[in-house]
Amino acid sequence: MTDRPALLIMQRHLAPLTAFLESEWTVYRFWEGPPVEAQAEIRALVVAGEFPLDKHLIETLPKLQLIACFTSGHDGIDVDWCRARGLPVTHAPGVNHEDVADHALGLIIAARRQIGAGDRALRAGGWTAESKLITPSLKDQRVGVVGLGAIGAAVARRAEAMRMTVRWWGPREKDSPWPRAGSLLELARDSDILVVACKADESNRGLVSREVIEALGPQGLLVNVARGQLVDEDALIAALKDGRLGQAALDVFEAEPTEAARWAGVPNTVLTPHTGGATTEAVQGMLMLLIQNLKAAFAGEPLKTPVT
Repeated sequence: MTDRPALLIMQRHLAPLTAFLESEWTVYRFWEGPPVEAQAEIRALVVAGEFPLDKHLIETLPKLQLIACFTSGHDGIDVDWCRARGLPVTHAPGVNHEDVADHALGLIIAARRQIGAGDRALRAGGWTAESKLITPSLKDQRVGVVGLGAIGAAVARRAEAMRMTVRWWGPREKDSPWPRAGSLLELARDSDILVVACKADESNRGLVSREVIEALGPQGLLVNVARGQLVDEDALIAALKDGRLGQAALDVFEAEPTEAARWAGVPNTVLTPHTGGATTEAVQGMLMLLIQNLKAAFAGEPLKTPVT
């Protein structure tokens, strides 16, 4: 075995990280089945935070000293479980929240102004002298933001700049220039657009329930740039199909990648493949933090961005 610290990348979509890590460390990829003898040498797991942590695997890695989460979100990681085993967890905070907020605004504009539908109509020859696609203005649309963390606040600032009015709801009060609704149900009832931007964990799975969706109503638009598990996806699809919800614009899904067939025939949707935070600059920032945390862990130095 090599003296270089060994890493195990857990998710296939993180495979491109290999090229940036293998110059300093020995890199294994979980989906390729690392050799049994390597398990005794692996010192860090590189993970995407939305995926459940493989606790059984961790218990077979005697030298493991770090869970290095490439993303900002770490909802798939049982941090308390790791902490009880003296296993630190790092992540990449403050890197892509502005980009995610940009994407949320893009989804709002695409849905409300029917940009995708207009593109498809033009390409299909549907633009005639007699036809004109009429859509609502964003001016005075009431935006409700679920969760006023870094992403939620960035969405709120953008919505105001686009002449929309903003309210928010979260389980805890905080200082804010925007009023807080008394409940999520109240926020949905008083919003034209509901943007889900909160952190996800097992306590808020299905937070946006059938009741919340129906409160948003037949003219309402639901936008989700947080985590798919926050929304009752079956209830969402049913409400879109029978008109109890007006529109949905989604970047995240209950299961990812989501199956295309699941959305066939679901009307009034704008769907993107979890790309809200995937900008070149954000990915570079996450990679930089990942490398800094790995170097610190192997050198016995303070971690750059531990999950606290």
